[in-house]
Order: sequence, then structure tokens, then C-alpha cells
Amino acid sequence: MIGLQTVSEFYTASTRKKILPAGDAGREARNFLAVFPTFQATANAHRIAARDAVAGRFSYWDCVLLASAAEAGCATLLSEDMKDGAKLGAITIRNPFGPTGLSAAAAAALAP
Repeated sequence: MIGLQTVSEFYTASTRKKILPAGDAGREARNFLAVFPTFQATANAHRIAARDAVAGRFSYWDCVLLASAAEAGCATLLSEDMKDGAKLGAITIRNPFGPTGLSAAAAAALAP
């Protein structure tokens, strides 16, 4: 699954940092939406984020994403900018990038 917040963050970061032209970033965002089932942030996810962000372990927007993923039934969230192995509630964060490609922890999380 992919969070709608993640799709918007991908588009914004890749165009703002000039990694991709807007047309290519838009095409990739549409590809993500076509390939993956999605989940969105609910009012409840924002309530949880407002509570959890106070602890300072994660930013408000990371807490929204984690709470939304938990509501969608996810157990693992792949993220390159949150600490690998960190947990918030029922969600474990796995960094997908290892020194030679997909990290072993991410590969294990993705295995059926």
C-alpha cells in the first residue's frame, strides 16, 4: 500500500529539488497510484499525530503517515528518512536502502 501523503511528498520533493521535471514526476505519481492500493490520512490519524508528535521522536507529518498506515492495517513502513527499526505503535520503520540496493530488513518485510 502507499499513502496519498507519500505520493504528494514524492512529487513535491522530486520537483523542488529538480530531481525530475514536473511532467516526469507527475507521470511517476500516477504510476504509483495505478500500481499500489492507497490509504489516506483521516481526522483520527491527525488526532493521534498531534498526541504522538509531542514526544519528539517523529515529526508531526511522519506521525500522520504512521497513524494512517496503522489504520490501513500496515505493519511496516518503508522510509529512507526515519530510523531503521524504529517503532511507533504497531508500525515498524524499515529503510529500503542498503549499501548495495534493497536492505536485508526491507527485503524481509516485503517477503510473502
